[in-house]
Amino acid sequence: MALWDRFKESASTMQTQLMAKKNDLKSGAFRDASMAMCALVAAADRNVDPAERSRVAQLISTNEVLQNFPADQLQSRFDANLNKLTADFDFGKVSVLQEIAKAKKKPAEARAVIQIGIVIGGADGDFDKIEQAVVREACLMLDLPPHEFDL
Repeated sequence: MALWDRFKESASTMQTQLMAKKNDLKSGAFRDASMAMCALVAAADRNVDPAERSRVAQLISTNEVLQNFPADQLQSRFDANLNKLTADFDFGKVSVLQEIAKAKKKPAEARAVIQIGIVIGGADGDFDKIEQAVVREACLMLDLPPHEFDL
């Protein structure tokens, strides 16, 4: 239980950090990368269930940082990335990681994309090893050290 409590505290801290940078997170690159990250985490186990789609939809509608963008744009980008991953996970993952890499030029955006991935991964109460592994891969795409995010 202590691990879960630590994770919840970490996710809460990340959400606070995202809010502090809300005004800096308005670029199209951040929008695209964050939705690619959501899709990658949702499809990490190669099985996207309705609960995962629901979690992302809830994030899109309630996350103040993502409210910088129209919800329909976010949903459209999430769905397009998810479709790539469900059609052919390995091939889709290459494309989705390239979308995530768009945030590489701005370190604040890159960190925010990783934080969103962690928040999505833990939304069901279990940020499992498979989800952690894809977020770790995204860290490497963004030239961020995974240990900075306890990955």
